[in-house]
Amino acid sequence: MSEKDTLIYIDHMLDSIQRIDEYVENKEQFYDSRLVQDAVIRNLQVMAESSQRLPDEIKKKYTEVPWKNISGFRNILVHDYLGVDLDMIWSVVEQELPGLEKALAEIQQQQI
Repeated sequence: MSEKDTLIYIDHMLDSIQRIDEYVENKEQFYDSRLVQDAVIRNLQVMAESSQRLPDEIKKKYTEVPWKNISGFRNILVHDYLGVDLDMIWSVVEQELPGLEKALAEIQQQQI
């Protein structure tokens, strides 16, 4: 995979996180709107799917990113969609995405 391809997937991941930030104003709005929930879940799926397409060299180089957890989370979102827990989704949005966004932005800068 070329560096350009790697950057495309990093960009997809960052774009998905930024979209989630746009969609979610606060916790109450997230829980009250199925539309927002669906948009957030869809973007989490895209973000996680893009992470799976990154080359192993990137994952080995940037071990501070929990790549396996992201992959596992994608499998839950895609295959266990009837059992998706909104509290878990909110926890990811609130607690995990800010750090992931920062790490991905740093990876993006180093890859340019």
